[in-house]
Amino acid sequence: MRILTRIQKPFALFAIVFVLLFAPFIGQAEASSSDTASISETASSLIGIRYAYGGTTTAGFDCSGYINYVFNQHGIKLARTSSGMYASGEKVDKNDLVEGDLVFFNTSGKGVSHVGIYVGDGNFAHASTSKGVRIDKLNDPHYWGKRYVGAKRISGASDVAFKN
Repeated sequence: MRILTRIQKPFALFAIVFVLLFAPFIGQAEASSSDTASISETASSLIGIRYAYGGTTTAGFDCSGYINYVFNQHGIKLARTSSGMYASGEKVDKNDLVEGDLVFFNTSGKGVSHVGIYVGDGNFAHASTSKGVRIDKLNDPHYWGKRYVGAKRISGASDVAFKN
């Protein structure tokens, strides 16, 4: 009986240490993917809201105001402008986009001037000056595909984006 107790104590100690060390990481990837999917869902739920220059509310959005509104709904603060957003986050290759990633465009000829949220299947949601919040094809050969600049993944730990 004493032999069994001597074996059980080190095993129990090992099990406790293992749980304490690794418990914070269990399920982290799943939480991350569900967060990005919920960001995508929030972005898509606002389709049809009109465009308003400088707009940051559901009364009307400009592109960066729309992105800020969506991310704020998930407790994430971002820079106010599309170029400010582009300066934060982690660069993502176009082939590695996941729902919730930010996609950036040069629509003015002067660098990053437009931002949207990747919502999957080659589509992104954004506030269009002509049609309000809508979903378009990222690789649209007539417009967006020619103006694509890059993408960023925003996390709660970035220097510009942080969780409330």
